This record gives sequence, structure tokens and C-alpha cells, in this order.
Amino acid sequence: MKAIQINATKREKAGKGASRAHRREGLIPAVIYGDKKEPVMIAMPEKVLVAEMSKAGLWTRRYEILVDGASYQVLCQDIQKHPVSNRPIHADFLRISKNAVLTMDIPLRFENEAVAPGLKMGGVLNVVHRTVEVKCKADQIPEHFTIDLANANIGDSLTAFAIQLPEGVSLTADEDFTVATIVSVAQDEESAAAAPAPAAAAAPAAEAEKKA
Repeated sequence: MKAIQINATKREKAGKGASRAHRREGLIPAVIYGDKKEPVMIAMPEKVLVAEMSKAGLWTRRYEILVDGASYQVLCQDIQKHPVSNRPIHADFLRISKNAVLTMDIPLRFENEAVAPGLKMGGVLNVVHRTVEVKCKADQIPEHFTIDLANANIGDSLTAFAIQLPEGVSLTADEDFTVATIVSVAQDEESAAAAPAPAAAAAPAAEAEKKA
């Protein structure tokens, strides 16, 4: 899939004061790093970043960031948000080379739930894995994989090896594994009753370039 182009400007200064000034101008401070090269500090339009955040596949989508005549192929690695407004305040992008082989977690999407025989009979979709890990080159990263439920019945198991992989993309797992099942309501209730109590939520990671 072709990279999405984003125009940005180079930042000459770091720090809270400079970041505040950029945000007042409708820009989000960001950094491009990786590929054994020096980091590049940039500022990009907030409305562009917000638009990309609203789309599915943000973390697997390839971007081409254009900065003062230079071009950087990147993946979005992190977006820090304001704790109250939830607006983005900083973004991190990982620089990648075209021929680099990456290990990525690709999201799974389930379609045709409305016509799945097992679900129409009162079954429940039990999702075991919401992503699968693959290896591929940077210009071959799939945004997602689609699991078709059109013929899924109660008792069926949907496995990773049944996923249609694009050319150049391979699973990292050597053995097949279940990504989802169609179970009866009774089975689903039994599984929920047997599940252990959830652990306490982990403390959020510290954010870079905090707001003023």
C-alpha cells in the first residue's frame, strides 16, 4: 500500500516553550527517530494528525513525511494526549527503510456477523486474538486482516493459518492457533464465570514533552 504523505516543518528548538508556541499555531511537535540515524524534530498540522487518528490502522499505516525537501518513510509509534482535552500534544514516528523486514502485530477485523449462521442461531463470537504477528517488508505492511464469518457455525474455530496473507507477508508462528470461535450462549457464560478477576490496571507511561 502506498504511503500517505504528510507535510511537516523542521523544529529548531525543543522544550516546553517551543512546543507551546507550535501548538498555538495549530501544529503538533513530533520526532522522527530510528534506522541508526539522528532524530529529526518536526512540527505537523494538528488537523492532519487528528484525521489520521480517527481512521482504523493508525499503527500499521505507512507514512511519508516531507520536511524541507527531505522525505522520511515512517510508522507512527506513539501519540501523547492532553489528559483533559484528549487532544494530541506530541507524536513519535519510527523511521524505516524500504527493504527492512519488520515484525508487526496486524489487527483482525470480523465481517458478515449479521449473516453468520452460528450467530443467527444465538451463538456468540468469542475473540481469542485481536491481532496476529507477521513479518514483512516496510512497503508490504497490511493495515488489517479480514476474517469472514459468512459460513461460521456454532462450534467452529477460526484459525490463523486460514488468513489469506498477501505476497511477502508471513506469520511468525510456526504452528496454527485459534483466533476466534463461535460458541453457544451457555458456553460463553461458563467461560465468563471461570475467568479470573482482572488485574489492576497498570500505571500509564510517562509522556514526553509535557504540556505547560
